[in-house]
Amino acid sequence: RSLLAQLTRHRIASFTVKSQRYVKEEQFEYVTPPEIKSIPEAEEKYIKSMQDAQKYYNELADILFEKHYQDFLSQGLDEKSAKNKAEKKAIEDARYVLPNSCSTQLIMTFNARSLYNFFTLRCCDRAQWEIREVARQMLMLCKEAAPLLFKNAGPACVRGKCPEGAYSCGKAAEMKKLYSK
Repeated sequence: RSLLAQLTRHRIASFTVKSQRYVKEEQFEYVTPPEIKSIPEAEEKYIKSMQDAQKYYNELADILFEKHYQDFLSQGLDEKSAKNKAEKKAIEDARYVLPNSCSTQLIMTFNARSLYNFFTLRCCDRAQWEIREVARQMLMLCKEAAPLLFKNAGPACVRGKCPEGAYSCGKAAEMKKLYSK
């Protein structure tokens, strides 16, 4: 979900994302940042916070479900309809306790020009680690599918001077080697 916020900044793309509003997160998967994973004490706390988030999500969903179910029954809905509507309404609000690291499923559609721009911005070593890794994997797939079209794709330093100026990672030669494959 954290990655999704960055992806949707690329307005010349179309996104289809699994709903947390209508799909109950029975046991959500999550992403663990490498820095947290590298420190056992931090990883332990992180895993515990994910377990707690799942526990509170389930508890909130149950509490809200019961309230909404009773409300819908009192409005004259049959049991099956009341259960369906109550669950949807319950998970709509319970999802607010889910963390940014909660995994999701999505489909992105770009035209080639926008995708090339995406690679220029997001393959750069200065991009956040998660979106950079996704962009790199996507670029490798694009290079396989359309090698001529994406031959020079990658961070700006692959094609010329780094636009980051004083904030450059200083790895232009390494990036050229990495992306010229």
